[in-house]
Amino acid sequence: MRKLSYLLVIALSLSACRDSGDGTEEIQEEERFFNYQKMPKKLAINSVATPMMDEWAEFQELSSSFDVLYKAKNDEDLLLAIDDLIEKEKLLAKGTYPELFDKLQIKSRQRVLKTYMIKVKAAILSKNDTAEPTKEMIEAYNALRNQFNVIVNNPLDKKLILDEE
Repeated sequence: MRKLSYLLVIALSLSACRDSGDGTEEIQEEERFFNYQKMPKKLAINSVATPMMDEWAEFQELSSSFDVLYKAKNDEDLLLAIDDLIEKEKLLAKGTYPELFDKLQIKSRQRVLKTYMIKVKAAILSKNDTAEPTKEMIEAYNALRNQFNVIVNNPLDKKLILDEE
């Protein structure tokens, strides 16, 4: 009986190890390329806000780093661009904001942008698809740029509204 059980175990092991395919399968290595052409474009800043933005050096450096992001062709290029963007965002957070833009609406959108930058970097390092997190990051950047337009276009003064004299 013992010999029969050994024989049965060996037979099951051999049948489990047998290749179910016919051996003609090709192993395809998928090279992932970052397709920057499918990414959203940068939102234009209002002509009224543009002179103030031109004087804000930290934001100009962040904006120029985003231009480099659109030139990335693969995940390695994207990782370099993201590392640069994270550094530029840190400088922007530590820097001095123009008086008109030194508001919580701007700073909160900047934190959201930083979160998505880190999400893209994590996707690259874990070798996941980077298209969706990158798209979300660019949308967060566009929300930040749109908030500049909203602040410039908003003519209401909170002091006048809250002052009941």
